[in-house]
Amino acid sequence: MVTHSPVRKQARPNPFLGSVQEFWQKRGPDLIPPIIGIAVFLTVWQLVSWSGATRLPGPLSLWTDTRTRELLLYPFFDLGGLNKGLFWQTLASLGRVAQGYSAAAVVGIGVGVLVGTSPWLNKATYPIFQFLRMVAPLAWVPIALVALQQNQPAAIFVIFITSVWPILINTIEGVRQIPEDYDNVAKVLQLSRKDYYLNILFPSALPYIFTGLRIAIGLAWLAIIAAEIVMSGIVGIGFFIWDAYQQNYISEIILAVFYIGFVGLLLDRAIAFLQTKIAPARK
Repeated sequence: MVTHSPVRKQARPNPFLGSVQEFWQKRGPDLIPPIIGIAVFLTVWQLVSWSGATRLPGPLSLWTDTRTRELLLYPFFDLGGLNKGLFWQTLASLGRVAQGYSAAAVVGIGVGVLVGTSPWLNKATYPIFQFLRMVAPLAWVPIALVALQQNQPAAIFVIFITSVWPILINTIEGVRQIPEDYDNVAKVLQLSRKDYYLNILFPSALPYIFTGLRIAIGLAWLAIIAAEIVMSGIVGIGFFIWDAYQQNYISEIILAVFYIGFVGLLLDRAIAFLQTKIAPARK
């Protein structure tokens, strides 16, 4: 009598696990060091807090504190007025940053190209730009409030005036660094003004312009926090921090700081991603 051994079914590979393994094999060596660094930093912070050397609560307070835990679990609540979750507070700040930063990008690139292509204008405006860019964002707040009379437009103006200088100055430098050979080729080919701008000026100056845009987005995010702290009574992550400080909710301040850092990192990565698509680095 012939007996047949039972045929064992082969397990089908799980595509999700395969993707995770592939991702970890590629990115693991780059992810492990920052994960360890963050874990060590948070552990040291928590130990210092437990030692009583400082009144600052440790990172665990973000979960052990009831108010902060509710803010973490319910970021979308909206009870009207200024009583909103951190999602809406952050969104309000981002809306102001979007308006002020967009205006700064348009003005900074436009004026930068104009000044960069005119040596006389460059000499005439250089001391003014260098003087104004040294003014701290908070110093613009009272000027903006006096000039515009309302918190919302004043906050947008503070973002604009803080972020416009790196865009402007980097655009001027980018236009000035265009190789002379390119200009000579444009003259030989008798390119029109439009063709010169589209085919020579902007492609050559784009790396400098994006450097200015990346610096400016960080300054814009810093400026809105400072402006909202000073301009009380408007929804925003800056006002949230100031309100928590006045009520001695230190854990809420720490949570908001985490939000600010995370959003700032996302904004910087977004501009860097845009740069890789529009002006990739030359190899």
